[in-house]
Amino acid sequence: MKGSDRDDTPVLITGAAPSYADQSRARKRKYMIMMGLRVPCLVLACVFIHVWWLALLFLVLSIPLPWVAVLIANDRPPRKQEEINRYNAEKAARRALEREVSADEHDGPKPATRAIEG
Repeated sequence: MKGSDRDDTPVLITGAAPSYADQSRARKRKYMIMMGLRVPCLVLACVFIHVWWLALLFLVLSIPLPWVAVLIANDRPPRKQEEINRYNAEKAARRALEREVSADEHDGPKPATRAIEG
């Protein structure tokens, strides 16, 4: 559109949700990290086999990790609840009145003016 007033520069939308591909990538990363934590827990359980309570602790920690990892990986971030910003004339009038009243209070009493006749 030559000659128009339209500006073709891209607009940055900061409140936009991440794309589905980005969300999926983040969920996969979380899943891999959590499943990666299971391997060291099992290895530490084998290392501390002679200290039975420590080995049992690492074993018990490694059991729910796959279940939790799947739950977190399948969970999408919640949608933002956006409020609709509508103009309210009554609210705007009240704010303006409050500003006037507070400005009058800060200024203090007005000096009396005398009319000079002459």
